[in-house]
Amino acid sequence: MRIPAHEVTTAQLGAAYPFVTTRPLPGAGVLIGRDLFGGAFVHDPFELYRSGVLTNPNLLVLGQIGRGKSALVKTYLYRHAAFGRRVVVFDPKGEYGPFARALGAEPVVLSPGGATVINPLGIVSRTASGAASVRRTRLAALAGVAAASVRRELRPHEHTALELALDAVSGRHRVPTVPLVVEALLWPEAAAARSIAERPEVLRDDGRDVAFELRRLVSGELGGMFDAETSPHVHLGGPVVVLDLSAVYRSDALGLVMACARGAIELSLEETDGAQTVLVMDEAWAVLGNAGAAGFLRASFKLARAFGVANIAVIHRISDLQGSGDAGSAARAVAEGLLADCETVVCYAQSTSELDATRRTLGLGEEEARLVGGLRRGVALWRVGSRSFLVEHHLAPGERRLVDTDAALLGPRAVMDR
Repeated sequence: MRIPAHEVTTAQLGAAYPFVTTRPLPGAGVLIGRDLFGGAFVHDPFELYRSGVLTNPNLLVLGQIGRGKSALVKTYLYRHAAFGRRVVVFDPKGEYGPFARALGAEPVVLSPGGATVINPLGIVSRTASGAASVRRTRLAALAGVAAASVRRELRPHEHTALELALDAVSGRHRVPTVPLVVEALLWPEAAAARSIAERPEVLRDDGRDVAFELRRLVSGELGGMFDAETSPHVHLGGPVVVLDLSAVYRSDALGLVMACARGAIELSLEETDGAQTVLVMDEAWAVLGNAGAAGFLRASFKLARAFGVANIAVIHRISDLQGSGDAGSAARAVAEGLLADCETVVCYAQSTSELDATRRTLGLGEEEARLVGGLRRGVALWRVGSRSFLVEHHLAPGERRLVDTDAALLGPRAVMDR
């Protein structure tokens, strides 16, 4: 007894078996590995944007720990460098040192009391014309750092206090610094108070909360990173820039540190003279809850096409985005906006408890969601625009030392044998 054949339209077949019926991507660009339903898999956000397959070049990479997302990101960057692309990495865990050195660069290590200082108020674009333009640039940087320090949007009176403090400092010093601004906030000039029809003590109260939080960058536990002129050895305009933030990774100050480095990175993007750049925010979940750091991510994602930047945000699970803030909050809106601005999503295996949220948020079909729950290490579901692929990432022999993050757990000999 034979069961009769089941007849469906091609549209129905595509919904049931999206990986089999998906049209292949254009072949130019970075080789990732093997499409499990046939052939090599190549993905290049710049080429896909140029060909009209994508309308933005940004990527979101998510997956459980140990499933291969770190290996993918590092080799993806390494292979982009072979195409002459510039690479910028925010490295919260300090894992990209071997990667940077393989490309002839040293990580910029930011740590309290360390050897490297970046002045967030000393970053001025070469396109800034005149004192008014320089003032706007510095005021925007100061507002971003202040918002990150208080972990919320600034209030109107705080904006005013910062503006008057920066003007007072700029009138006496060629290059303002955070310590000088803190002093001006705590001891405002009478002339500054008169300019807004207030007494100096009222102006001091207006800026007190911001001043006390910014003071952490001067004499608090974060001193020595952003409280002086930028160190002469810091060059953020090279082909490979890795900011090692591991010294503050487990601190609630990570978002603040990110916001302080924001201006320097934005300036380096602006001054690349049209060079295509891949910018990675690893462990993005750790900073999405901070207004200042999340603001940098939002601006970078929105300006991807203008600057020629492909942004990559790396998280563990969809709930990392949902847990960045309360429903309706600014941080939650930024997190959800990042997903909307990523037309390429690379999803490694997710736990059973995350499958429903993953399916709803990414718009997966039932078969796709089922597969995501059981993907083996190194295999991911790639959503590229409206197309889906099951892809096995392949490492070249010389890449393994760049990507393995298990040395601390397994020991160096075990890592070499893997």
